[in-house]
Amino acid sequence: MKSIVFLESNKSGSSREAIRAAENMGYLTVLITNRKRTLHQREEFPDVHQMYYCNLSNVEEIEKIIDYLKELGLEIQLIVSFVDPYVCTASLLMDKCCEKNQLNTSAISKMEDKYETRKTLASKPYTPFFELYNGELTITDFTDEAKKHLPLIVKSPNSTGSKDVFLAVTREELEYHISILREKYPGKSVLVEEYVDGPQYLVEAMIIDGTPHLIAVIEQEITKKQRFIVTGYCVLAEVEKSLNTSLKRLVTSISRSFQFTNGAMHLEIRRKGDKWKLIEINPRISGGAMNKMVETAFNINLVKETLRLYLGERPEITPKTNKFVFTQYVIVSKPGKLLKVTGRNKAENSPGVVSVYIKPRKGTVLIPPLSMGNRYAYVIARGETKDEATNLAKEAADLIEFHLDDETSTD
Repeated sequence: MKSIVFLESNKSGSSREAIRAAENMGYLTVLITNRKRTLHQREEFPDVHQMYYCNLSNVEEIEKIIDYLKELGLEIQLIVSFVDPYVCTASLLMDKCCEKNQLNTSAISKMEDKYETRKTLASKPYTPFFELYNGELTITDFTDEAKKHLPLIVKSPNSTGSKDVFLAVTREELEYHISILREKYPGKSVLVEEYVDGPQYLVEAMIIDGTPHLIAVIEQEITKKQRFIVTGYCVLAEVEKSLNTSLKRLVTSISRSFQFTNGAMHLEIRRKGDKWKLIEINPRISGGAMNKMVETAFNINLVKETLRLYLGERPEITPKTNKFVFTQYVIVSKPGKLLKVTGRNKAENSPGVVSVYIKPRKGTVLIPPLSMGNRYAYVIARGETKDEATNLAKEAADLIEFHLDDETSTD
């Protein structure tokens, strides 16, 4: 039977919706996971036809499972991942185990490494100042030069979801954050780059036979606390011609620089004056509610069309509708064990709301956000205008309340 193998999946969001799309397309779905919790919750994955546990950092172990699946008679059409950091691993396995791979594994490998990304695009005007600390100099000697560019962002080159990303405004903060990351990841380098202030956008794009297509342009709202956490997304139903042209030029430059001729990608960018600055790029659709947002706005199931592209088919990416969509995420301001959640039904029945998602179960310890994974709910609302969609989503999200046991608080 024709099959698609997925390397890892979250319980919800783009990666899970890709599995459901594959099932609806008539494929037998196989999930290889390195999360024992997923195995223990097997009954909650009815769209996964076969599930295997494996160390996903060990390619040879995955290959053994692939060989076993072939022995069972499965015709593996695609090995794919929608989860960091396994996009490159899946493409590498496609090179090894399947007849044809639509993707460029080398390009994906560079895109998944933030320093390699910066090096590849070093000469481009949209690349901010960056420097790598590899331990050859003392931290004091390194910051002696880097301090000239403060404020700076300090991050691990392989960080995802805002984990291990810090803002340094002073030299003391810069040295402290570098030290913290060097202690946390001994022997690993630390990436230091210019902090770019300004409005932030996320662009979902698909490259088909070398031609870039803008799928969605999303304005982001950032909550700055201990980390930079995106808590609001506005999918623009209408994009000004000048903005669309500049973004298409940017995506074209990036995809050509990486020789990325087929695949889905998203980039986060900020506007500095009248110029774009690239914050980061990933060779996949964004996670979380992104696929639902795009589908709500344009009636495009982006994960399904991504699968079609990777299968060698022609994806259908022409918008069938054009609506403004806003997604409001919910975070908590203090830690504690979850007793109950109230307001969900009211939020679901609010005007314009198309989806409400609550992540944690009773008894889960919630904390203020240190990464994107610490966003605990979202509300997606649709409107005829940007302001209408935004207000409807925020008003509904305000109805959701997490009741925490203060005795378990770590304050």
